[in-house]
This record gives sequence, C-alpha cells and structure tokens, in this order.
Amino acid sequence: MKFRFRRQGTDPQREKIKQELFAFNKTVEHGFPHQPSALAFDPKLHLMAIGTKSGAIKVYGAPGVEFTGLHKDTTAVTQIHFLPGQVRSIPFALSASRHLLLQQGVVCLQEVGNYSLPGRPGIESCSATRVTVLLLLKSCDLLCIGTEGGGVYFLELPRLFREVANVLFSSLPDDYRCGKSLGPVEALQEHPQQAGKILIGYSRGLVVLWDLSSRHIGQLFLGKQQLESLVWERSGNLFVSSHNDGGYAVWPNVFSVWLSPSGPFPCKAISKILWRTTQTGSPVLLYSGGMPRASYGDRHCLTIQQDKDHITLDFTSRVIDFFTIHSIEPDKEFDDPSALVVLLEEELVVIDLQTPGWPSLPTPYLAPLHSSAITCSCHISSVPPKLWERLVNAGKAQQGRQQSWPICGGKNLAPPPKQQELLLTGHEDGTVRFWDASGVALTPLYKLSTANVFHTDCDPSDDPQDPSDDPDLQQEEEWPPFRKVGCFDPYSDDPRLGIQKITLCKYSNKLLVAGTAGQVIVLGLSDERSDHLVDVSVVDLLQDREGFTWKGHDRLEPRLKPAPFAPGFQPLVLVQCLPPASVTAVALHAEWNLISFGTSHGFGLFDYHRRNAVLARCTLHPNDSLAMEGPLSRVKSLKKSLRQSFRRIRKSRVQEANAALAEQEEVAPVQRRIEPRSADDSLSGVVRCLCFADTFLRDGTHHGPTLWAGTNSGSVYAYALEVPGIGTGRACERGGPSESSVCVEAVLGKEIQLMHRAPVVSICVLDGRGKPLPDPYEASQDLAIAPDMTNTHSVLIASEEQLKVFSLPKVSAKTKFKLTAHEGCRVRKVALVVFSSTAQEDYSEHTLVCLTNMGDMHLFNIPGLRPQVRYDCIRKEDISGIASCVFTKNGQGFYLISPSEYERFSLSAKVLTEPVCSVQLDRPLELTQTR
Repeated sequence: MKFRFRRQGTDPQREKIKQELFAFNKTVEHGFPHQPSALAFDPKLHLMAIGTKSGAIKVYGAPGVEFTGLHKDTTAVTQIHFLPGQVRSIPFALSASRHLLLQQGVVCLQEVGNYSLPGRPGIESCSATRVTVLLLLKSCDLLCIGTEGGGVYFLELPRLFREVANVLFSSLPDDYRCGKSLGPVEALQEHPQQAGKILIGYSRGLVVLWDLSSRHIGQLFLGKQQLESLVWERSGNLFVSSHNDGGYAVWPNVFSVWLSPSGPFPCKAISKILWRTTQTGSPVLLYSGGMPRASYGDRHCLTIQQDKDHITLDFTSRVIDFFTIHSIEPDKEFDDPSALVVLLEEELVVIDLQTPGWPSLPTPYLAPLHSSAITCSCHISSVPPKLWERLVNAGKAQQGRQQSWPICGGKNLAPPPKQQELLLTGHEDGTVRFWDASGVALTPLYKLSTANVFHTDCDPSDDPQDPSDDPDLQQEEEWPPFRKVGCFDPYSDDPRLGIQKITLCKYSNKLLVAGTAGQVIVLGLSDERSDHLVDVSVVDLLQDREGFTWKGHDRLEPRLKPAPFAPGFQPLVLVQCLPPASVTAVALHAEWNLISFGTSHGFGLFDYHRRNAVLARCTLHPNDSLAMEGPLSRVKSLKKSLRQSFRRIRKSRVQEANAALAEQEEVAPVQRRIEPRSADDSLSGVVRCLCFADTFLRDGTHHGPTLWAGTNSGSVYAYALEVPGIGTGRACERGGPSESSVCVEAVLGKEIQLMHRAPVVSICVLDGRGKPLPDPYEASQDLAIAPDMTNTHSVLIASEEQLKVFSLPKVSAKTKFKLTAHEGCRVRKVALVVFSSTAQEDYSEHTLVCLTNMGDMHLFNIPGLRPQVRYDCIRKEDISGIASCVFTKNGQGFYLISPSEYERFSLSAKVLTEPVCSVQLDRPLELTQTR
C-alpha cells in the first residue's frame, strides 16, 4: 500500500513528451455574435465590423479572414466607424454615459463610465452631454460628436478628446438658440463632394448645413416631423431625411418633397434611410421601419424600392443596422449598389441588388447556428472525398444559384486543411444541419429535415390554399408586398420533432437520427430525388410490463403514403420506441446492419437490413415510479416521500461515518473517496451509453460481435451477438439458410454492477495493445490498423465518479482512477483522442479526455489511466456550455458560449484551427492576425 500511494517524482523525458503532445488554446468562435449592437463597413478594404453588447468587436472579410477584440469592461458597443483604408475604427459603447475608443482595427462608441464633454454654462448639464451620434470626416483627421444637449464637438484624430470647438450655438438664429427647441443631435452627414460641409439634424426637425472652414451656417432646413436619419445623394444636389411618423422627405433645396410610403394611416418611424443612384436613372431607396402600426406594428421590416419594383423584407428579429456595397470611386457617376447587408438581432442577411427579384445570398460564415435551438451535436473527422462531394452537391441543390460573397477583404493565409471535417447539429425543429468545420469559417453545407417522415400539425396539406390556385384570392394582393427573409425561426412546429442523438458512418453513408418522441430513423445517401414510403417498426421496451401509465406526449404518426425526398440523406427505416420517451443513447454498426437505441425505460437492438427487432430490454428499477409515470408527472406518493426522507437521514449518517473514517484512512494524493448511491434513485433505468464491439465475451479464444449498454444506476449489460456471416455465429457454423433469412440473435453474456452505482457515461473496448477498436469498415478496407485480436482485450468504463478498466472476458478489474472530489466534481463527457507529437512526425498517443461539471479537462493515458495534464476550459457556472461540449478525434473540441456561437478549442499542441490572415492597407503596411 505504501508503494501504491507513494508520490512519484516527475520524469523530465515524459514532461518533454507531454509538452510536444498537449497544449490548451481557445482558437476561434464559430457562428453568429450574441446580442449584436453595432455595424460598420470599410468600402476600400471590404471589411465588416460587428460590435456586441458584451464589448466584443469582430471584423470579417473573405471567408477565413477574422479579427476579434474584446474590451476589458463588459460594455455595449453602440457605434463603429472605420477609418477607410487604414484598418482602424472607432468603437463607441454605453454605460451611464459614453466613451470614445480608438483601436487598431476600428472607431467605437462604448458605454464605460462618465465621459463628459465641456458644455455651455447654464444650458448643458452633465447628463445633457451624452453622445448620440458620431461622424468621421473623409479627411480622417476630425471626429464630429453630436450630443443629447444639441451640441456638436470636433475632436482631432488620432489624439481623441482634444476639443477643436463647440461651434454651433453661437451661429444659430435667435429662435433656435435654446437647446430645448432643438432636441438631441440625431444625424451628422458630410457633403459627398464638398469636404467640410456637414448636415446636422436635430430630433425636433431642424436640419443645418454647417461649413466647417468658415464655421458658419450655410442653410437651414425646417422639417415637419421628428427627425430619425439623414443621407446625401451621391452628387450632393439633394439629401433625404426620414422621420418618426413613417414618412421621408427629399430636399433638393430649402423646400422638401414629403412622401409617406405606407400612409395615410399612422406608421412606425423610419429609423434609417439610404438613397443610392443607378445608371438606369431610377434611384434605389432603402429604409427600415415605416410600416402601418395597426396592421404591421409587430413586424421587423426593411423596404427596397426602385421605380415600380417594391419589396418589403420581413424578418423574424429586430433590424440593428444595414449598409450597401456600392461604387465609391470618385470618377464614377453612380452608386450602382451591388448588395445590401442587414444586421439583425439574430442573423446576418445579404441581398443581391444586381439580380432581378433581389434574392438573398447564402452566407459562408456568420450563419445563425440557433436558427432553431441546438439540441445535440456530433463531429466527423477525415470525411472521405466522395461523401464530401455528394454532401456539397446536395447542399447546392437546396441553395440554388451560387453568388460570390461581397464582403471579400483581406487574405486568408491559413494552409488548406489536410482533411475535411463535418460538424453535425441537431435542432428542435427536427432538422440536422451539416457544417464545414475544416477551417475558421463554419460554412453551412446541407440541411436535412425529418419532419416530412411524420404527420405534424403544420403539414403542407393543412396550410391555407395557395393564392395562385384561386382566381378570387389573386385579386387581393397584400400591400406592401412582403417577403419572408432569413432562416432564424425560434418556434418549433412540434416539440416532438426535436433531435436528441446523431451518429454517422462515413464509409457506408448511413446516418442514424433519434428524437424526443422515441423516433429512431436510419437514413441513406442518395443523389436523386425520390418518392417512397418509409418502413416503420415499433419496439416496446417495456414488453407489456404491468402497472405502467405513460403520461408524456403521444408518439409521432408516420406518413402512410409515399413522401417526396430531395437529394441527400433519405429515410430508409423508422423505428418507434414505446413508450415514446426521448432517446438518450444510440449506436450504429453499418458493417453488421445493426442499430441500438436507449431511452429512460430501456434499450433495444434492431436489424435495419432485415427490418426486425432483435432485442428489447427494460432497465427500470421497480422503485422508478417517476420513470414509470412519465416525464410530465409531478405527483409524489406518500410512500415515496417517506422513502426520500429516510434516504436523506441515511445519507447524512453515511457522511458522518465517512468524516470519521477520513481521519484514520490514508487516501491517494489525487484520488478521492466515492460515496455510494441509493439503488432506488429516480430514473436509474435511463440508458446513458451504447457501444458495439468485436471482442471476447464468452471465452478467451473466440471473439465476435457484442453490444454494451450502460445505465444511470451504474449497471452495464454486455450481449453476445450472432450476426449471419460475421464471426463464429451458429448460422455460419450450421451452414443453414441464406443470410437474408437468418435473424440476428442476442444473448446476455455479462452484467456488471458498479459498486457506487454512479451513472455510466461511456463504454469503450480496447484491443490487445490497449488501443480503441477501429470504426466499422476502417480495418476491413485498410483505412486503419487492424486491432490486435491475439492478446486479451479489456473494456474501459467511465462513470460520473471514476474511470475503470476491466479485463475480458472475465471482467476482472485491472486499474481505476477515482475522479470524484468532495466539492461535487462529476464526469460529464468522455472521449478517446489521438494526440500527435509536434517533434516526431510518426509519434502519437491515444488519450482519454474527460470533462467534468467544474468545466475542467483531465487527460489520462490508456489503458494505465495515469493523469497527464489538466486544463480549466469552461466556467463551472456555464452549464449549457459543459452540456454542449463535443470532442474531435484529433484533440479539438466545440462548446456553446451562447445560443448562436461555438467556441472552438484545442488540447493538442499540433492541431490548431485558428485565423491566420492579413489585410493590405493603402499605406505600405500590412496587418496580420493570428490568435
């Protein structure tokens, strides 16, 4: 015992190898920024910046070009302004007041404390100097600041906060010198052709043309309504103002032409308006808001008008800001806008303004991962080229015609990926989305919907009649002409469609998808559109167990007629578990044509080739009344309440006994003692993991297919499978009927009960060399080293409290590591990862990666389970981040840092996916970004 618990000194050679294998880095954030609050565009460098309420500034260019900055204080960025061609911007954020920051990259208005500008004594108080708007002059040497008190200040750049003048009040006519009659400064716009001439717009309607060189007012423009925004026409012969009554005015001179696009009824304010000239002669007018309050007051809209063409883009989230990509060359006469970029609260939408009909463009990055809430995820590494090509083609068929991405600044310097990687996300609406995770830009590839396998509340047949089919309805066209744009849709048509588990065999192109209503779907990849009926099988996991009353949702009703399926993954078999509880674990072995699935009631085995159920096992404990009654039951019996009270008393006594023993017992320095759990805990029958393996279960000389299942109560069931044509099954030995007529058989070989009844998180079989068994088809097709079948195998079982290796087939304990700490540490995720060395090209190690509920990563070697390194990765308060974490096989991982963003990290010293990019400036200087 002394030898066992003796602290061993560090081995310098081993420490060096660890440094060559392991290193923790957070590398890139994938997805759409959470809570965006500001938008800017550099028309010279074609870079876009997005600011967020948490103080982050993200700059994007061509796919793979990303720059990220985060302010120390978590303060909202409200405005961003680029210094054109200099990769500088001024971010501005808000707090009690506002603060100006000039950073390498962007000009930003930010909320940080008490920033005050010198006001006019007696008129402007400290609260009245709150900054409302910024304008960066084309010369890039002055920054104009409009305030809530009506003052306008000019500050020199780059030395901010040096006042040039507060020039306005002394030059106004007597009737407008009172600050209350002006209101806050709402808009500042510089003349497009005459530098130094600035339009200053006040909320009460007054617009002033200010000459900076002479420091006098050139003209006054009196508006009728409260002002919202201003924009110059390219030539400077006119400007346009928008107002809070839903109208806008065109000012070719002192007098305006007033227009109300959605009148005469009361309308919402037009918060921003743009006027872009074209060679066709008709300008393009773009504005947000302006909809009639009574009919469309709850909609988020942006309208595009050109001559008789008129479309109102209808979004599902609020419009933050927008800009157009257009010609800025001085020798060009027209703007000729090519694209409209709209930043919404939940997504980015880009509209092609050069194609008739103004279609939207698919985004190569910044896609809203949360278009429907993410419910699960799965990573596939080293995707075969053929599968990749077929997925790309299926995605292109869904997206239609491809257009070039208009935000194309910078250059991606990262080398091409050595292998293609897929990230699969399951969603609440029953969709599975495939993402290209090979590089920095998480690009959407293909979307699969499982809803058309079932009858739901929103079937197309239940929708209102198509107006094109009814001549009477054709006469009543909706005005304004709305078009739904964007893919963010937070509402699920049917919560039972939610995806809970995904697994993909990349060699056989078989996909297994399971959901919240007990549905398990096997899909195959097809390049052609087809109409077919999906085979349906029902598996009763309780096998008519008496006393069961299901109080949850009903099962989904499958379609009884052939349904259309687009190219891509198409359903082959639908297995419905009874009762229809959420699927908690799945496994797929495409080489054996078998799938396994588990719920809170038990697990099943299904042969999808022969369309028959092989096994249905109930795992419920007799006292699992909650599982028996269903997840929606909230009724507690008196017997159960008494039992729980006695359990709490017994638990407290056990804790007292453990505390007394702690003073007498010597414990290993790292390992901590584990407290046993009660056998009658609720939901002890939940199946947590499933695993197929070709190993030794019956004896040490004959190996064959096996199925392993682990439950919430620490139980592990191991079944020997007889698969026709595989291993030494009886069907092959008999030489009897053909394979197609012989059924798969399952015989319980071992049943393991972990001493402390901790939930089983993962099961993995190790070969004679202590390495994980290869995936199906890998060894048979020479895609991986064949497993060692000459020496004895072992099984690695990870529970929430400890890691343990058992020898096979005797199932005797070989080694273990107790990870549980007194402060509540529990294992949440486990993965077997291959780490490659940075120093030796041909050296790598298989390592067990373990994520706990404290957010830290523990790495162990296998099969010895010796601790290697530990990293703090996720905040322990971030429960959703820990629950969403998924590992890759090469030492990387993803977890959700918000509903719309994945944080990508690496535990490998060699494998990193991070932005490596540069931007060529107007000056002979190059900005390079690596994180």
